[in-house]
Amino acid sequence: MKIAFIGLGNMGGPMARNLLKAGHALTVFDVVERNVEALTALGAAGAGSAKLAAAAGELVITMLPSSPHVKSVYLGDDGVLAGVRRGVTLVDSSTIDPHSAREVAAAAAAHGNPMADAPVSGGTGGAEAGTLTFMVGADPALFDTIKPTLAHMGKNIVHCGGAGTGQVAKICNNMLLGISMVGVAEAMNLGAALGIDPKVLAGIINTSSGRCWSSDTYNPYPGVMENVPAARGYTGGFGTDLMLKDLGLATDAAKQAKQPVALGAMAQQLYQLWSSQGGGAQDFSAIIKLLHKPAANQRNRP
Repeated sequence: MKIAFIGLGNMGGPMARNLLKAGHALTVFDVVERNVEALTALGAAGAGSAKLAAAAGELVITMLPSSPHVKSVYLGDDGVLAGVRRGVTLVDSSTIDPHSAREVAAAAAAHGNPMADAPVSGGTGGAEAGTLTFMVGADPALFDTIKPTLAHMGKNIVHCGGAGTGQVAKICNNMLLGISMVGVAEAMNLGAALGIDPKVLAGIINTSSGRCWSSDTYNPYPGVMENVPAARGYTGGFGTDLMLKDLGLATDAAKQAKQPVALGAMAQQLYQLWSSQGGGAQDFSAIIKLLHKPAANQRNRP
């Protein structure tokens, strides 16, 4: 299939590479030229704009930072809808608010293009390995059409319901992720301050009732796990400012629904504080440093 892929950052780049490996012909665009060059070196064709990329696609996939970017890329004069042929399916894998997802999908439908929101979970590791979870908001027939292509980038492709429900699933999941990472960070810091080896504590948590992804797969305490951001100075992975964005989407949506999210709001404020102190570009697990109090008996402090 000829696929237009727009947005080649930490997530979009690996996703596009997996589509190339699967044998698809890609036309790619990103505002960062080196991201385009990295894909063209692997056999993709580069385009000078989202409009030109979309014009070449039998399917258009986007992976963008935020709601304003999605609206601009799809609805702008040099955007997807300005170049795409009628009838071509559009898939947005960005994480944005459900209202914006439904607004763009409605504009696409009026243009004659079916559209699905399909945000992902699994981080950069999942993007590299092709094991992402896709949370898809689309009508059932459209979901069946795009599922085989998404399967080249993900292991778990879930139909969440109609337009916007993929985003609902994503913001709820990421709100819980932000909350759980704060909890693991507090527990690991407390244990280390009280004198237990962090690896021993993590092993107990990961085989006990405190077990969660933030502990057993992405532990924030340095020296506990290899191949996670905490092992490389909190570089790579899912940035603090991206987590802050997702928490903001969740709390804004909660306001609209008049649904209390007390822990989600608290996590948002903690990540906001950490970002304001210069941690915004670090992986979100670096929140452990905000919650850290130096102690003499800690052998390997965050």
